[in-house]
Amino acid sequence: MSGMTDDTILTGYARIQSYLKTLDGSPGVYRMLDASNRVLYVGKARNLRARVSNYARPSGHSGRIDRMIRETSSMMFLTTRTETEALLLEQNLIKQLKPRYNVLLRDDKSFPNILVAKDHDFPQIRKHRGRKTDKGNYYGPFASAGAVNRTLNQLQKVFLLRNCSDTMFEGRTRPCLLFQIKRCSAPCVGEISAEDYRSLVSDAERFLSGRSTKVQADLALQMAEAAEAMEFERAAALRDRIRALTHVQSSQGINPRGVTEADVIALHLEGGQACVQVFFIRGNQNWGNRDFFPRTGSGAEAGEVLEAFIGQFYSDREPPRQLLLSHPIDNEDLMLEALAQKAGRKVDISVPLRGEKAELVAGAARNARESLARRLSETLTQAKLLKGLAEAFDLDAPPQRIEVYDNSHIQGTNAVGAMIVAGPDGFMKNSYRKFNIRGDGLTPGDDFGMMKEVLTRRFHRLLKEDADRSAGTWPDLLLIDGGAGQVSAVRGIMEDLGVGDVPMIGVAKGVDRDAGKEEFHRTGQRPMALRHNDPVLYFIQRLRDEAHRFAIGTHRAKRAKAVGATPLDDVPGVGASRKRALLAHFGSAKAVSRADLADLKAVDGISDALAQLIYDFFHGS
Repeated sequence: MSGMTDDTILTGYARIQSYLKTLDGSPGVYRMLDASNRVLYVGKARNLRARVSNYARPSGHSGRIDRMIRETSSMMFLTTRTETEALLLEQNLIKQLKPRYNVLLRDDKSFPNILVAKDHDFPQIRKHRGRKTDKGNYYGPFASAGAVNRTLNQLQKVFLLRNCSDTMFEGRTRPCLLFQIKRCSAPCVGEISAEDYRSLVSDAERFLSGRSTKVQADLALQMAEAAEAMEFERAAALRDRIRALTHVQSSQGINPRGVTEADVIALHLEGGQACVQVFFIRGNQNWGNRDFFPRTGSGAEAGEVLEAFIGQFYSDREPPRQLLLSHPIDNEDLMLEALAQKAGRKVDISVPLRGEKAELVAGAARNARESLARRLSETLTQAKLLKGLAEAFDLDAPPQRIEVYDNSHIQGTNAVGAMIVAGPDGFMKNSYRKFNIRGDGLTPGDDFGMMKEVLTRRFHRLLKEDADRSAGTWPDLLLIDGGAGQVSAVRGIMEDLGVGDVPMIGVAKGVDRDAGKEEFHRTGQRPMALRHNDPVLYFIQRLRDEAHRFAIGTHRAKRAKAVGATPLDDVPGVGASRKRALLAHFGSAKAVSRADLADLKAVDGISDALAQLIYDFFHGS
C-alpha cells in the first residue's frame, strides 16, 4: 500500500497530480481523504494511473466530482491482482468507511428464508434468517418476515406440515389444536405414516420450487381415485387441500410464467434522492418486494447508483441466476464476473425492453417512484418537526441525530438499557443499541445507576471511536425518560465524561402521568410544557414510546432466554443438540451435574473426551 506524501500544502487537483509519478497501470482501489483524514470517496480502477490522471485534469467534471476533488488533501492506494478483486474490495471499504461521496446502501439487513429441516424423520418447516448452517433445504429469499409467515400459513393449510420444535414434537401424547383445525397432519402421535408425511414434504418443496400446477394435478387424481374407491372422507380432505392451493395461487399477485429465478431491480432518482425497488422471483412466484433508499453520494448518475447498489447488496448474499434492471450499469462485464465468482455459477444481467420481463421491471419502477414520493413527503414532514423541536427548546439548529434512552427490568432482574436513534429520515433502526446492565454494586431497581452505566458505556465508546466527532455518530440531542432529578444526575455523568456540551431534555409524565401533559426539564431552567395539540409534542411522544417499546422487547427476550437457561449452557463444547441429548437421557440439568463419568459416556453423541470435560466442569476439576 502506498499512502500520503510529506507535502501537506497542496490540495485538490495539484495534490492529485503529485501522485501520478508514483503510480503504475495496476488495478486497485484508491481512497480520497480531506484535511482531517476523513475518507471522502473510495473507488476502483482497472488502471490506477489512468484513473487518477482523470481527476488531475481541472475540467470536464460534474459538480459533485469537482467538489470532491477540491476537498481532497491526500490519497491512499491499494493494488490488487485483478479488477474484480478491486470491485469486491471497493464495496467492502464503502460499507465499512461510509464515505460522503460514495453511493451507500444504508439498509442492509438479511432476508428470511423458509427452511424444510431434514434432521428429523418428520421434517419441520419454519422461518430461517441468517447463516444457512442447519441441515435441510432453503427457499428464498422472501422480502419480509410477513411474506414468510403468510407463505408458511398457506403451506400449513395445503400440505399439513408440522412447525413445532423437536422437543415439543417428542413430548406430545395427543394432537394439538393445529390438527383439529386441519393445519397439521399430527405426525407426533402417529396420525400419519412416515411415508405419507414424506410425500407431503415432497409436494410442499415442489410448490416452493414453482411446480404448483403439477402438485394440483396429482391431488386432483388422488381425489378422483378416493371418490371412486368410496373413500369419501379422504376425498373431501383432498378437495379442501385443492381449494386452499387454488386460493394460494390466486392471491400471490404477479407470478411470471417466463421468469423462474430473478431479482427485479428498478431505480428512480428525483431531487438528489434515490429509491431502489427489488422484487424477488423464485420458482415462477413473486415472493415479495422491498424498497431501499441508498445515499447517492451528492448526485451520482443512475448507472453508478445501480452498480454500487448491486455490488453492496450481493456482497453478503447469494445472487439469483438473473438480474432484471431498469437501467444499464457502468461496468456490466466486471459485475457479471464478480457475481459469478460469488455464486459459483453464471449470473445474467439484462435491461429488458419488451415482453413479460419488461413489464416486471416497469412494475418495480412504478413502485420505486411511488415509494420515493412518499419518502420525500415524510422527509419534509420530519424536517418541519426537527425545526419545531429546535425552536421549542432553543437549540442552535435542528438536530440531525436524536438519541433516546430507556431502561426496563422487573424488580431489578434481567435489567437492560435501550437506545433508539432518530434523524431527518425518521427512526434509524440500524443505529439502535441495547445494553445488558452488568450492575456491579447496583441496588436492584436503581434506575439512576442503570442510566449511569448505559451512558458511561455509550460515551466511552464514542470518545474512543470518534473523538473528533466527525463520523456523524455523536448525538445532537439526548432525550431522557425522567424529571429534574434524572436530568441533574445525567448531566453530572456527562460532565464527568467530558461531554457536558451535548444538549439534553428530560421527559417527565406530568400531571396524573397522562400522555399530553408531559413536562420537559433542562439543566438550569424551569420545567416547561408544550401545547396539547403541538405536533412537536406528538413527535416526542413517538420517540419516547419507540424507546419504551425497544427496551421492553429487549427485556422480554432476555427474560425468555433466562427462563430456558441451564448450567449446561456454560459447558464448553455442549451445543443445542448435545444439550437435548443430555436432558433426554438424565431428565434434568441437576441430574447431569450429579452423573458419574461412566453414565455420561453412555449418552448418544457424547464422546469420552466430552464426557470427561462435562464431569470436570461440574466437579471442579
